[in-house]
Amino acid sequence: MIFEMTENGFVTSTSFGKLEVSSDEAYGFRPYQLLVSSIAVCSGGVLRKILDKKRMPAKHISIEVREVKRNPEIADRVEKIHLHFLIDGIQAKETVMDKVMELTSNNCSMVQSVAGSIEIVKTYELQN
Repeated sequence: MIFEMTENGFVTSTSFGKLEVSSDEAYGFRPYQLLVSSIAVCSGGVLRKILDKKRMPAKHISIEVREVKRNPEIADRVEKIHLHFLIDGIQAKETVMDKVMELTSNNCSMVQSVAGSIEIVKTYELQN
């Protein structure tokens, strides 16, 4: 990837399209939004695969970012992200889901990339 400077940020072209990044969200995605999105969507994709492998495919998964804690004393560093998964269409015992959530964290490359730097909290709710 090559990022080129623009008047209000940077832009790159991907096989999917143009990605504009800026500290002002009027001109593109803010860097912390991309970080949080990467962690959330990677986790959701891994969760989906694990549920499929356990023969418990979800009809639908929504991921709500409930909290992003940033530290203004240290360059607005992201210190905590709380993801809440709304999972529709499966029935599972809490012990099974606790293990699924642990496997999700252990197998998500984005979560593992920030392990020890950012606290990632994952909660879930089963909806039927």
